Amino acid sequence: MDALHWWRQGDAVTQGAALVLLAMSVASWVVILWKLWLMRRANADVARSTAAFWQAPSLELAVQRLQSFDRSALVLPLVGAANAVAQDGQHGTLAGAGSLSQRLTRVLRDALHGVLGRLQFGQVLLATVGSTAPFVGLLGTVWGIYHALTAMAGAGQITIDRVAGPVGEALVMTAAGLAVALPAVLAYNVFGRLVGRIEADLEGFARDLRELLIDTASAPAQAASTHGARP
Repeated sequence: MDALHWWRQGDAVTQGAALVLLAMSVASWVVILWKLWLMRRANADVARSTAAFWQAPSLELAVQRLQSFDRSALVLPLVGAANAVAQDGQHGTLAGAGSLSQRLTRVLRDALHGVLGRLQFGQVLLATVGSTAPFVGLLGTVWGIYHALTAMAGAGQITIDRVAGPVGEALVMTAAGLAVALPAVLAYNVFGRLVGRIEADLEGFARDLRELLIDTASAPAQAASTHGARP
């Protein structure tokens, strides 16, 4: 008996469940391999980019340095959005209304959400595969056992050896469902922790950047006020 005997003996439901599990497995492994590369690159880029930014003598030079360090464009969107508000602020619109602190908070939050959306891409697929693949395999098993028992009932006398073969083949679907789900669940948990760590680093950088730009904008006004107050 060859390995594909259960495939030839199964009907459309069994074969359909097997194809769905195969598609889930391929999709989840593509996402896993891609996110492994992305998380490794992002973790290094965020650390190097933030260090290069704070070591720059000016904001303009910091942006230039980030072009070579931030390969995944995780820090640049935050700096670009904050710099645009600090220089222009979209006066005359609701987006430009409010204090500089409020406008910086809004644009940095939006930029951070965009960056995190790219980092979290594929997490929904991994969670879906991890939660549904065992049930798809169980469906194939239940239907395969029902199909096998129905066929044997019409054949007359039933013996244990005639039952064990088809039932054992049907249980392969349950094992396949678990084999598809386990890597997806493990990857979802690992990537979720890595994304959370990068998110914390980016949130801290955004908060420090906001404070820097507020202090930079208020420094000339304070200096002018001090100079005007002198007798």
